[in-house]
Amino acid sequence: MCHKALLFVPNSYFCRVRNILFLILLSFGLRGQHDTSITVPLVGMHFGGQVPYGDLAERFGPNLNAGGSFAIKTSRNWIFGIESNYFFGRNVREDVLVQLRNEDGFIIDNEGYPADLRVTERGVGVHFFGGKILPFLKANNNSGIVITVGAGAMQHRIKLYDAQQRIAGVQDDLASGYDRLSLGYSFTQFVGYLFLSDYRMLNFYAGFEFYQAYTRSVRGYNYDTAQPDKDQRLDGLAGFRFGWILPLHKKTPDDYYYY
Repeated sequence: MCHKALLFVPNSYFCRVRNILFLILLSFGLRGQHDTSITVPLVGMHFGGQVPYGDLAERFGPNLNAGGSFAIKTSRNWIFGIESNYFFGRNVREDVLVQLRNEDGFIIDNEGYPADLRVTERGVGVHFFGGKILPFLKANNNSGIVITVGAGAMQHRIKLYDAQQRIAGVQDDLASGYDRLSLGYSFTQFVGYLFLSDYRMLNFYAGFEFYQAYTRSVRGYNYDTAQPDKDQRLDGLAGFRFGWILPLHKKTPDDYYYY
């Protein structure tokens, strides 16, 4: 253990390194908090996982979700913006290829061999959102519980990928008869925690998100069932999201308070 008189003595290498690290950590920990709420544009990107419910759960299993956003946080801690989401996965529960399978359950290519046909989930959503940040620490009025709601549009489909391009039944436009492409208006809700600091690389949020989409088939006719598809769908997603944020303010305001 170092004596107090040796805190910055050159011949005490261990003490010197220890104190440098301590000062760095102290500086990093004490900065980045301010007691003045500011207006600032926020650019973000996020990643998470979701579980479907409603009609969507009959078609897909759990998926992953990635996307980006642009928002404005006001000095009164209201937040408004637009976000895009891309969700994807391999858990496809609805078998749309029944008519293409042989008695053994295999799909045969043009040459009579078992085909390499991959079935995955793909979807996109674009939503405008707004909400409120509820600070609970006086030292940082720009961070806290964040609650938002949004409205926009969502689309999802079953993607068929013929790796070797040897299945005539799903080539070119024929694949659209099996992909169940659906589109409609949707709503979102998010509840989580948002942290903003002076450091541009240390700004993030995390929380739970929910989607409800009222969709219909864009194709209108399914090849595998040989029937029209005009049913109204209620598709839902629930999951967890983590996002990184880049504030676009040019400099730290003079009224920031470091404690």
